[in-house]
This record gives sequence, structure tokens and C-alpha cells, in this order.
Amino acid sequence: MEKYSTRMDVLASSWLVLVLILNPTKSILAQTVADVQLAVLQYRGGGDWYSNPTAVPNLVRYCNEEMAMHLSQEVPYVDVGSPDLFNHPWIHMTGHGNVVFSSREADQLRAYLQSGGFLHISDNYGMDPYIRTAMAKVFPNQDWVEVPFDHPVYHQQYEFADGLPKIHEHDDLPARGYGLFVNGRLVCFYDQECDLGDGWEDYQVHRDPEDVREAALRMGANLIRYAMGGADGL
Repeated sequence: MEKYSTRMDVLASSWLVLVLILNPTKSILAQTVADVQLAVLQYRGGGDWYSNPTAVPNLVRYCNEEMAMHLSQEVPYVDVGSPDLFNHPWIHMTGHGNVVFSSREADQLRAYLQSGGFLHISDNYGMDPYIRTAMAKVFPNQDWVEVPFDHPVYHQQYEFADGLPKIHEHDDLPARGYGLFVNGRLVCFYDQECDLGDGWEDYQVHRDPEDVREAALRMGANLIRYAMGGADGL
């Protein structure tokens, strides 16, 4: 655990340097070595980017309690076109409907991912055709690849030998995990027919069984640990 904490400190330091290079006027207090901050992506097009407001805060709490990750409990919304994107090493995106990225936004999201950032997209049902179109602007020469079950993202703190857990029914199809890669590194993970974000929400929102919620939180923790430099991550 000491070795892992050191790696997190180094990663947080590197992200602070990156923020100051990209935005020299940004206050150094915005991100500290001991207080890494995750975020939720805000986008245009009409999709409800604000879905599942308790999801990521609950996941942060789980990671802090179960894995001693010392993540900030504040989870802001960050616009895809804002330079604040680079303040956060892991960003969550969800919704049910349309997603539109301008050319500038697509360029910035690509730069963020190529610079070491990580995007997790969770289809909250109905998002699939729109996110595929939007992300094609970010990586026009790349297709989604189904992430194999032996990929490290499924084998961080928790083992998922059979891939993603099935959280919500949707079209009653198997849960699928797709990825986009930069130089062999998984930079964007997209869960479809799964709905991890719903599984992170407060119990009273969906009243999922405890074992289902636990599976969703564990997989989310794996995604964060991988993005933060876990085995074969950064």
C-alpha cells in the first residue's frame, strides 16, 4: 500500500505540473499532491450529462474507505471545452441522449487523453449511437475495441475474470466493455448494457441488491486505480 500511495503522489504531482503549464494563471491550490480530484463531464447536444449525481461521490467515498486512495470528496462538473479538464486525471461521462462535440472540444478531449487523462463513459441507456459519433471526432482513425477479459483494468484491486458485471437490464444483453487506446494504453473505457454509474448511486435511487451495488463499486474502483497508475496503467 505504501508503494501504491507513493505512485499516486507522483501522479498527482505530474498532473499539477501539467495544469500549470497549460494554464499558468491557475491557482496552485486547485490541486494538491494529497488531494486528487475526479470530475464529471459536461457536454452539449441535449443529453442529460447531470444524470446520477450521487454516483461518482459514492465511488470516491468507496475508494477512500476501501483502498485508502485519499481522493477529494468534491466532484465538480467540468465542461469538455474548459481548460479545467486537465485538472482531473479521471473523468466520468454519462447520460441517456445526444452528445455533440465541436471540433475544438474534440481536439481538447483528444489532447487530454493523449496527455495521460482517462475518460470513463457509462451508457445510462440510449446514449450509445450518440457517443460513438461524438468520440469518432476525437479519434477519427480509431474504432472501439472490446476490452479483453485478461486486460489489467479487470484485474486491479478486484478480479473480474468474466469482464463487466451486469448492473441494469436495459435490452437484456450482456454487459460489454469497449476501449480506445493511445500507444497501447487504455485511455477511454465505455460500459454499455451495464450501467456502472447507476450501480454507484445511493441505494434509494434504484434499490439495487447490495451485491450488485458492490460489484459496480468494485469495477469502478478498478477503473480509477488503473487510471491512477495501477498495474499496467500510466
